[in-house]
Amino acid sequence: MTLTLENVWKTVGDEVHIAEANLSLERGTLNTLLGSTLSGKTSLMRLMAGLDKPTRGRVLFDGQDVTGVRVQDRNVAMVYQQFINYPALSVYENIASPLRIAKAPADEIDRKVRDAAAMMKLEPMLERTPAELSGGQQQRTALARALVKGADLVLLDEPLANLDYKLREELREELPKVFAESGAVFVYATTEPTEALLLGGNTATLHEGRVTQFGPTLDIYRNPGNLLTADVFSDPPMNTLPVSIRGGVVSHGEILSAPATDVLSKVPDGDYVIGFRPNHLHLHNRDTSYIAVKTRVAVTEITGSESFVHVDFGGQRWVSLTHGVREVEIDSNIEVYLEPSKCFVFDAGGKLVAGPWTAGGEN
Repeated sequence: MTLTLENVWKTVGDEVHIAEANLSLERGTLNTLLGSTLSGKTSLMRLMAGLDKPTRGRVLFDGQDVTGVRVQDRNVAMVYQQFINYPALSVYENIASPLRIAKAPADEIDRKVRDAAAMMKLEPMLERTPAELSGGQQQRTALARALVKGADLVLLDEPLANLDYKLREELREELPKVFAESGAVFVYATTEPTEALLLGGNTATLHEGRVTQFGPTLDIYRNPGNLLTADVFSDPPMNTLPVSIRGGVVSHGEILSAPATDVLSKVPDGDYVIGFRPNHLHLHNRDTSYIAVKTRVAVTEITGSESFVHVDFGGQRWVSLTHGVREVEIDSNIEVYLEPSKCFVFDAGGKLVAGPWTAGGEN
């Protein structure tokens, strides 16, 4: 089965919720919708499911136009960040409910329920009601019910957000295997680039209701086609700086001038915006090719395992992400170091013209 969106728009009054979405999602694939809150992820999933009808464009299953077909008449399963369970039913019966509606044989129901419960670590709780469960356990019940339904399309809207860290990591590892074996089209929405990378599969990056890029997840991370995509696929967002590259020199006004090496040497003379991820902005000089930049410290955030140092330079706010604890004084002047081999170069329209992957490097 293929789920296809052809030039799909969704507007409400003067507000554009989804603009010109074109996607083709294949059976047995995991497809992540990656974007910030209000980027259009949930709106796009509602259009896929049939909960909402596009203002323009078409939704097709295996080439058949289902644009006006209600969600009740489609074989769709959905799990939201805010779990939904039947309060009067046990966990077992909650999971079994779509199979009972489908009049599946009793032995099949029992087998599928127990398999799903084992994967979701729910075996000791099968006789409890949702009121007797924690929030994470209720979410796992909703996930298990979606998995046993055998739907053609499974939509997961930030389903792991309310789970504890350990279980979230376990399910991130298990879910792609389940997705591949089920033969359904899976669509998984998240705000976290790290989660998209962990899940693999394909990713569609969204910004203000538009799909900015779609393809294999790692390919998009390594080679974002434009600045919007690069920004969506970086947490914290990608650092940027308008520069001039001419005669083998990269400059920003009169406050930065350095040799244009590595990726920066791969473009014709002109004006560009360079981007670099926070983990490629260093507090210590590790290589003679690094570009030293004098900055002022604005904010520091220390998590224990990592430190985020926010610095100001030339009207730009950058973030440096480093491992361990890095204590720097607020308002102090420090040098940070750009890594030219890890820079992305975008033209005036935001299109990628050179990057670490295109230059043959890793990022």
